[in-house]
Amino acid sequence: MHIHILGICGTFMGGVAVLARQAGHSVSGSDMNVYPPMSTQLREQGIELMEGYDPRCLEPSPDMVVVGNVMTRGNPVVEAMLDRGIPYTSGPQWLREHVLRERWVLAVAGTHGKTTTSSMLAWILDYAGLKPGFLIGGIPGNFGISARLGETPFFVVEADEYDTAFFDKRSKFVHYQPRTLILNNLEFDHADIFPDLSAIERQFHHLVRTVPGQGLIVVNAEDDNLGRVLDMGCWTPREAFSASGATAQHGWQANLREADGSAFDISFQGAAQGTLRWQQLGMHNVANALAAIAAARHAGVPTGVAIEALACFNGVKRRMELRGEYGNVRLYDDFAHHPTAIATTLAGLRKRVGKQRIIVLLEPRSNTMRMGVHRVQLAPSLTEADAVLLYQPPDLDWNLADVVGQLDSRGMLFRDIDEMVRHVEQQVRSGDHIVVMSNGGFGGIHARLLQMLQQKWGAA
Repeated sequence: MHIHILGICGTFMGGVAVLARQAGHSVSGSDMNVYPPMSTQLREQGIELMEGYDPRCLEPSPDMVVVGNVMTRGNPVVEAMLDRGIPYTSGPQWLREHVLRERWVLAVAGTHGKTTTSSMLAWILDYAGLKPGFLIGGIPGNFGISARLGETPFFVVEADEYDTAFFDKRSKFVHYQPRTLILNNLEFDHADIFPDLSAIERQFHHLVRTVPGQGLIVVNAEDDNLGRVLDMGCWTPREAFSASGATAQHGWQANLREADGSAFDISFQGAAQGTLRWQQLGMHNVANALAAIAAARHAGVPTGVAIEALACFNGVKRRMELRGEYGNVRLYDDFAHHPTAIATTLAGLRKRVGKQRIIVLLEPRSNTMRMGVHRVQLAPSLTEADAVLLYQPPDLDWNLADVVGQLDSRGMLFRDIDEMVRHVEQQVRSGDHIVVMSNGGFGGIHARLLQMLQQKWGAA
């Protein structure tokens, strides 16, 4: 079967493309923005990529079009697909019907940490010999690919609350019907489709309603919003986790050995389970680890084995990924685009690097950020940065100058990426940590910074 995917370079749709290819289908796809690492992964899988949405990408007609949620009515290729009567479906629906049916689905939901926690969970299952399938909104370092079919009933899926398609406005995750569900956290996001937090809570409760009575819900005990979701009704056993150890007395707890989260003791129902020492940092990753360990235990993995697995967990591309080091200057690529994620990521880095300078280059690219919903929280989320370079995209709906004003002398506003790079070149010094934060390509700034650092300091 020939499947054509519209919006193929999105993290979710790219994973669907990989699964379809592994299942033996001929796969092609179109997208407006084709950039690494997803474009690289897709081409390595033998998937043909087409830039733009010209209706000619549907010639000859594919057997099925899988439509990403970035596609809208009025788009020329969508109109051509409908006019010609080509069969179509959504990514989540295709995944449910062709991959998840009759499998033990382990889903990871939450505003933050879905990709990292899904990667941890898939790696734990794989380390334990369970050879799971997975679909993750990023590329885990332990696998080098965002999706695979797997060889056993177990399948890990990153469960996103964003809507499914222009013809299906339910959240993606209601299609997955998990047996094991992680609820990491819940905040207001996706202001382009949700009017308020309560609307998102209702979608999360729809997800809770799909988990069987013999399943398990692993829930963050420190999140009051998730508590409200479960108070709407829950028919499934629960296990709580708490990274701070202040709550979840009868669940999973962490006790830090290192302030940056690189080592901590784990207990369950008051009984010591072991100590995890690993390369990750930050309290958010401590919480992610507890959730992944609990979910893996439900699938039959002993806690000790899960701890061993996470000790050699290699992280996820674009999640505080170290892109290079020159002249003792380290350059990181991070996907954080919500104030809470920005703050927790920088807090973890600060505890690791002490008084060394942290320079942040931030592109506000998510739909919610572009609408200005988080403008009040943005400056406070950058407290741990010594210098903040904010990029004002030409299509941003509000002026970042207000945020720069709140940052005092630490903040600068740029409308040109080359100018940002030149400023970093003038200001950077040995021992600095440069963090590039964006959920997009940021105009290829990572490569430009690496080239600049290499020219300035020579070989790594």
